[in-house]
Amino acid sequence: MGRIKNIIFDLGGVLFEVDYNKTSDAFINLGVQNFDNYYKHDFVSVLFEKLETGSISPENFYIEFRNITHCTLTNQQIEIAWNAMLGNFYIDRLDYLKELKKEYNLFLFSNTNEIHFENFNKKFFNLYNNRNLSSLFVKDYYSHLLKKRKPNVDSYKKIICEQQLILSETLFIDDILKNIDGAKNAGLQVLHLLPTMDLKTELEILLEINKQLN
Repeated sequence: MGRIKNIIFDLGGVLFEVDYNKTSDAFINLGVQNFDNYYKHDFVSVLFEKLETGSISPENFYIEFRNITHCTLTNQQIEIAWNAMLGNFYIDRLDYLKELKKEYNLFLFSNTNEIHFENFNKKFFNLYNNRNLSSLFVKDYYSHLLKKRKPNVDSYKKIICEQQLILSETLFIDDILKNIDGAKNAGLQVLHLLPTMDLKTELEILLEINKQLN
């Protein structure tokens, strides 16, 4: 491993609260009893993969969702239930990013979609006096705009190539194991952030060890 100069952060579960059960419960309450067959923490069906790779518009997503679930929910009902999983930003972790920016190049790579993107960006905008989330990073990447999602190795490679990142100098942080495995396969250094871990503590330990070795 070389001296780490670049850090790529995941968003949900790392910098932003996400509770997948809230969306599942919301859909169950609306009569979609088998929602977990279509989407959950570590699984996406074909329809949701299309949404998260930007190959279907929100409007057509709502239509297809009604077709496959045989429900009669309105677009607004689906949108509200789909957004139910979205919590708030971890303020302490965002503050920590400001410290890290002084020494490291920071990037963001999130599996997301146009519907969620509008929601969490609005929250950040209101929270930080009309600033954009992108202001924290050299560049922020989102699967629905990149047209590729984690853990597809090509998704990481596209960012690596565009930013001309040296693999041994680049750390990727995510809370989902298969996304960590995808990053490893792409040649990146990794930190698997479990729910019981504190981001700042774990990252500072890793970065200190990295400095001592280099």
